[in-house]
Amino acid sequence: MSYGPLPSIRCLLSHLSKRHVGDKVRFLGCVTGYSTHSATLTLQHEYPKGTKTRVGADVTLLLQNLNSEQTDIGQWVHVIGYITSIDRTFAKATVGSHTENIGVQVLVLWTARDIDISSYENTLVSEVE
Repeated sequence: MSYGPLPSIRCLLSHLSKRHVGDKVRFLGCVTGYSTHSATLTLQHEYPKGTKTRVGADVTLLLQNLNSEQTDIGQWVHVIGYITSIDRTFAKATVGSHTENIGVQVLVLWTARDIDISSYENTLVSEVE
C-alpha cells in the first residue's frame, strides 16, 4: 500500500474535459494570457483543429518561483496540477459549436524547450487509442 501522492494522468489539453474535478493531470499548453491580478495563466492547445478548450491555470502556489519566461504569450509550458472546474458552454448560433473552460490548480509548471508539438500530439493520441 502506497501512501505517497497520486501520479498525474498525462493527456492533451483538449481531453481535460473528459477527466473529473479533483483528477491530477499533466498536459502541455500555450500561454495565451496572464492575469497578475488573479495569478491565472490562460492556456490553449488547438488540437485537434477547431478545439475550443481553454484552461485557467491558477499559479498562486508558484508565485515566488514563477518567472516572466513562463508567462510570456506564445510560450509552451508543461503543467502538473489538479482539475478544479469543468465548464462547457454551448453556442446557440452554431450547432455543435462549444467552448470548454477548465480550471486547474497548478502544482508544477516548466517551460517546454525545443519540443516537437506534432510528435507530442501523435504520441498522446496513439496512447489513447
